[in-house]
Amino acid sequence: MCGITGFWNGRGVAVDEAHALLGEMCHRMEYRGPDDEGTWVEPTTGVGLGFRRLAIVDLTPLGHQPMRSESQQFTLTFNGEVYNAPELRNELLKCGHTFRGHSDTEVMLAAMEEWGVPEATKRFNGMFAFVVWDSKERCLSLARDHVGIKPLYYGWVGGSFVYSSEIKPLYAYPEFRQHGTALDPDSIQDFLLYGYIPAPNSIFKALHKLPPGHLLTLTAATERANPVPFWSIKEVAQRGQAKRFRGSEQEAIETLEDLLKRSVRAQMLADVPLGAFLSGGIDSSTVVALMQAQSTQPVKTFTIGFKEAKYNEADAASIVSKHLGTDHTELIVTPHEAQSVIQMLPEMYDEPFADASQIPTFLVSRLARERVTVSLSGDGGDELFGGYQRYLFSHKLWGYLHNIPLWMRQGIHHWIEKQDVASLDKTFQAFSALGKHSGKEGPIGHKIKKLSPFLNVKSPEGFAVADAQVQRADDLLRDFHAPTRGIDMSGVEVAHFVERMMLFDTLSYLHDDILTKVDRASMAISLESRVPVLDYNVVEFAWTLPFHYKVRDGKGKWILRQIFQKHLPAELLSRPKSGFAIPVGDWLRGDLRDWAEDLLDADYLESEGLFDAKAVRRRWEEHLSGKYNWDASLWKVLMLQAWRGRWCN
Repeated sequence: MCGITGFWNGRGVAVDEAHALLGEMCHRMEYRGPDDEGTWVEPTTGVGLGFRRLAIVDLTPLGHQPMRSESQQFTLTFNGEVYNAPELRNELLKCGHTFRGHSDTEVMLAAMEEWGVPEATKRFNGMFAFVVWDSKERCLSLARDHVGIKPLYYGWVGGSFVYSSEIKPLYAYPEFRQHGTALDPDSIQDFLLYGYIPAPNSIFKALHKLPPGHLLTLTAATERANPVPFWSIKEVAQRGQAKRFRGSEQEAIETLEDLLKRSVRAQMLADVPLGAFLSGGIDSSTVVALMQAQSTQPVKTFTIGFKEAKYNEADAASIVSKHLGTDHTELIVTPHEAQSVIQMLPEMYDEPFADASQIPTFLVSRLARERVTVSLSGDGGDELFGGYQRYLFSHKLWGYLHNIPLWMRQGIHHWIEKQDVASLDKTFQAFSALGKHSGKEGPIGHKIKKLSPFLNVKSPEGFAVADAQVQRADDLLRDFHAPTRGIDMSGVEVAHFVERMMLFDTLSYLHDDILTKVDRASMAISLESRVPVLDYNVVEFAWTLPFHYKVRDGKGKWILRQIFQKHLPAELLSRPKSGFAIPVGDWLRGDLRDWAEDLLDADYLESEGLFDAKAVRRRWEEHLSGKYNWDASLWKVLMLQAWRGRWCN
């Protein structure tokens, strides 16, 4: 796990100045790679590659990057791990290649020499973002792994092309500071709707995120180039629909378990201490069980908990650990410890990011880093196997709503959106049953306001957007307008309602929220996080499974539950899923109130001109009163304000 950054200005560079500039760019993400630094420059073409290394495999200088291929044609910087490197290495040895060390970087370069960059990229199984310069063809190629585990930003600023694992290093590049820091208003609105900025967009107009499973190739004659897919989750879903798994239930369970075992085994390869996050849920428990079954030593596992029972998963993790015999470390976090992380978030996430579980994710990463350098997690199981309760709630709600004409539902929705919560309270007291889905106490108007976006949906993926709109904050903008961008679901037909929601989440929420959260939180403390459930072979098999292998008897992840029960007591499955949540709403009324008041000060908001200050203050006061719970909505505003305070002054 590392950090990469660099540029191509097309004009040529002075060698010493270019190395110094790359060194400064690398320094700004030193935490991504505290073990080594490298820079490489081709002065005549103006190409500069920078690298920070977190040494995981081949800890010797033979793993140093930027690394050149045997023929010197390719120069590579690479962030991540290619788990099938040993198999590729054996194949390449038969083709006549030789190797000095045993790093996956050297294998990747040999693969590029043997098959070319596009074909080699298709053969890599792992998590990766890489940039490679081809000195023979005079072209620069960028690639990002199949599902978007590793990040990669790129863009054109002034007369230069720039790229980086994170945005921070680019502030050291003069042309980015001069031409690249204009904010994208649509991305701000997207963030206040979703809580993250969907790829390929970024907070800055000049920068883009390379989409998962894509390759971007630039030549000197290419002023602008578009990424092309080498692997597509849309195509995977389409093929899976057309060619469903036709074996027995037992064969399906055994096939998935074998795929997961292989993925876990490959991702346990490291020359440094390795462990796993353990929440006690189905996904992480299954991963740890498969790790322990293939390990001769107790697996090191880590969990954090909170004193508030509603948010505490430590007890369940402890039970799983004792049953499996892992070497378990548990930390009960105080509110003060958790809240202290908030001041670090704008630096840690150099785009606005508002998934509040970013806080416990950092805390468990910091706990793990005290003993290990690599940690496996169970992320991805919900999106692949229908684990989110909101999928089932939305499916049930759609069963009622689709019988009501769309024009009528939209009319009701638009009327509700124009009302404030207090007015709705008075009008809809007689319809209190409509609010039962929320599971939270509160006045009926607030619940109707939360349900309103679901009236406006036309399709299953619309429910995923409506779910974000339950606590949207884009309506607090001074220049609010209807969203003009959405997640592209074109070109694929997925029959089942829930599977369409799963695909929607995989196309954006998974990599732009879940995987972004884990990457930044773990890398901030120099910890490599691996996600074996998202091996692309597992993903492809999951999409061939008939829906009833995923959701059955009102519960998701049916097939994962069967694997879980092979290793752990079935009664642990009855525990309700609490998620990796924190009591943000209560904290904002308590210890975080002063911090939030500073960011939501009416005069400050008015002077900035971005938000409708009166609307923000009204929502803040409603939350403070305890009458309404606007925790997620306000968190988006606060995270944007905190980010702007750090990066826009």
